[in-house]
Amino acid sequence: MTMLFETGLSRRFFLRGTGGGLLLGSALGAAGPSFAQSTGASGGGGPALPPDGPTGRPMPEMEKAMPEAPGKRLGYAIVGLGQFALNQIIPSFAESKSSKLVALVSGNRDKALQVADRYGVEQANIYDYQNFDRIADNDEIDIVYIILPNALHAEYTVRAFKAGKHVLCEKPMAVTADECETMIRAGREADRKLMIAYRAQYEPYNMEAIRMAREGELGRIRLVTSDHGRILDPKVPADQWRMVKALAGGGSLYDIGIYSLQAARTITGEEPVEVSAHISSDRSDPRFREIEELVAFQLRFPSGALANLTSSYSTAPVKRIQVFGSKASLVLDPATEYERHQMMVKTEKEERRVQIPEGNQFAAEMDHMAKAVLEEREPKTPGEEGLRDIRIMQAIYQAAEQGRPVSLETTGSTAR
Repeated sequence: MTMLFETGLSRRFFLRGTGGGLLLGSALGAAGPSFAQSTGASGGGGPALPPDGPTGRPMPEMEKAMPEAPGKRLGYAIVGLGQFALNQIIPSFAESKSSKLVALVSGNRDKALQVADRYGVEQANIYDYQNFDRIADNDEIDIVYIILPNALHAEYTVRAFKAGKHVLCEKPMAVTADECETMIRAGREADRKLMIAYRAQYEPYNMEAIRMAREGELGRIRLVTSDHGRILDPKVPADQWRMVKALAGGGSLYDIGIYSLQAARTITGEEPVEVSAHISSDRSDPRFREIEELVAFQLRFPSGALANLTSSYSTAPVKRIQVFGSKASLVLDPATEYERHQMMVKTEKEERRVQIPEGNQFAAEMDHMAKAVLEEREPKTPGEEGLRDIRIMQAIYQAAEQGRPVSLETTGSTAR
C-alpha cells in the first residue's frame, strides 16, 4: 500500500505551539513555594528556582543564529531599484547574518530617497548611473549587487571592479559569452570576486534535491525534466525590457529557461555533451517580435542521463523539477518559487513528502558572497558558472535554428 510520510518537523515548531520556555516559566512561577518544597529546591542541591523579579539570565539555547557584529557585516550597494530589488532583495537584508544595505544606485532619485528613508541608508550613499564610479570613494561599500537588464550587466560589473568593489550579478550573467569572459577577466585584474546570483542553489529544498541526487539516494540518475513558464505581461515595467532583445539577450530561455538548465546541470553534477532544441514563437504577437516565446530542449550527459527541459512566456505559471533515478523519483513543485516549496519522493513501496525549514534564499545568497569575501575563498556560483550557461543557451539557439543536435565541449563536473 502507498503510504504518505511527513519528515523534518523541528523542535522549533513544538516550542512555538506551546509557548516554549515562557509557558514552562509561568507555570513554575505559579507553583511558588510548593514547587520548591516538593523538589527540595530551597536547599543548595536542587534545581534553581525562577527569580522573584526581573533579572539577568544566562544566554538561552539559540534556535536561529544571531547576525555577525555590525563591524563584521559587509556593506552592499544595490544597483537598480526595480520590482525584484524592492520586493525581494532589499527586505531580505533584515534576515541576513553577514550583509548590510549601505548604498543605492538608481536613475530615479525620488524613488531612491524614499527607499533610503525606509531602510536607513544615508542620502550621501545614493548614486545614479552617471556618478556610479564615485562608489570607489566609499569605503562602506564592499559588494555591488547588479540588478539591471541583462545587457547592462557587463558594463556595470566592469565599472564596479574598476572602483575596487566585489560583484554579485543577477542571472543570466550577460548577453554573450564574450561579455561573460570580459567580466571574469576584469574581476581577476582587480583581484575582486565575482558571483552570479543563482538563488535556487541557496534555497533549502533545491539544495536537498541536489544532495539526494548526488549522494545516490535516488539511485543512478537517468532523466531530469524541468518546466518553467509564465505569462509575459507588457503592462508590467519589469517585463517591458524583457521584450527587447538588445536589452534581454533572449526571451523565455534567458529569463526562466535558465532555471531548467541549472536544474539539470546541478542535479546530475555533469556538463552536457549535446543539445537539441525547438523554438515556437507567434510573431504576430507584439511580445514576441524580437524574442522567443516557447523553447523545448534536450540535453545529453556523459553518463547517458537525459534532460527534457522547457521555458515559456505564454503558459500558465509553472516552476517544476522532476528527477528519475533507478531507486526513486523526486518531484519539486513549486521548485524555484520565492517560498512555499513542496517536495515528494516516490519509491516502489512508498511516497513521502519531504519537509524541511524554509529559508530566505536571498539572504543566504548575499551572506554566501559576503563570507566568500571575508574568508578569501571562491563563491559557489562564480563567473565561470554563468559563462557555462550562456554558452549552452547559445548552443540551444543554434540547435533550434539548424534543426539538428549541436555538440558541446565538455567543461567538467559542476560538483563542488
